[in-house]
Amino acid sequence: MPVLKRLKDAYLLWYGFFPTIPKVHRYTLGDKIDQLLIDAIEAIAVASFTPRLDKLPHVRLAMRKIDTFNIMLMVLWETRSLDTKKYAALSERVEEIGRMLGGWHGQLMKQNSPGASPRE
Repeated sequence: MPVLKRLKDAYLLWYGFFPTIPKVHRYTLGDKIDQLLIDAIEAIAVASFTPRLDKLPHVRLAMRKIDTFNIMLMVLWETRSLDTKKYAALSERVEEIGRMLGGWHGQLMKQNSPGASPRE
């Protein structure tokens, strides 16, 4: 599943940046950001192995986690706890993941709408 692979790659990038965050934010905002990415990975993994009609809540959860991640990452950058290069690298990857999740969400909405033919 491409979105899961991209999110895993984004997490690995984040994991490399995590130790460089100043202690004042590493165990607060940094831990929260880490958990948001892990939660998004879990939601996408669950959605990928769930029957089509049950995927939508998991995709929406992943979208919320990614949106919150973006806000928290911006705070980390604005407080200068993450440099601009690292912020840009993560933001680009996560922006693409957000677009992919938005597309998946739209596809599920069409498939699950009344009148759509039931397929697995």
